[in-house]
Amino acid sequence: MDDNSSARERIIELEKKAAFQEDLLDQLNQALVEQQKRIDFLEKRMKALYGQIESGVFIKRPEEESPPPHY
Repeated sequence: MDDNSSARERIIELEKKAAFQEDLLDQLNQALVEQQKRIDFLEKRMKALYGQIESGVFIKRPEEESPPPHY
């Protein structure tokens, strides 16, 4: 009877561990999904900014520049 109850306790412990690991796997999967969404968003922003830099939108034309303070 002792072996039977010991085996039962081991099975229960293994089931607890399996449930915990399954929950942890779900949490990690959700974190990975959120991380990928953030990466996709940041890649789009980076491409947009890179396009603006290449187009020169951040560079003033000479006539728009004010003279330096010592001028």
